[in-house]
Amino acid sequence: MATLLWILAAVLVVSGIFSLVKGQMLWGIVLIVVGLLVGPGGVSVFT
Repeated sequence: MATLLWILAAVLVVSGIFSLVKGQMLWGIVLIVVGLLVGPGGVSVFT
């Protein structure tokens, strides 16, 4: 389960970074924050 959360968090953060580069500031910030919350290193919403 932890591996799945790491992968999901990484995908969300990378997607957020790409959104920021494209100029979609709000969507990029939301994706990065959600990615940090989901990841096992952050405050996981699943535990």
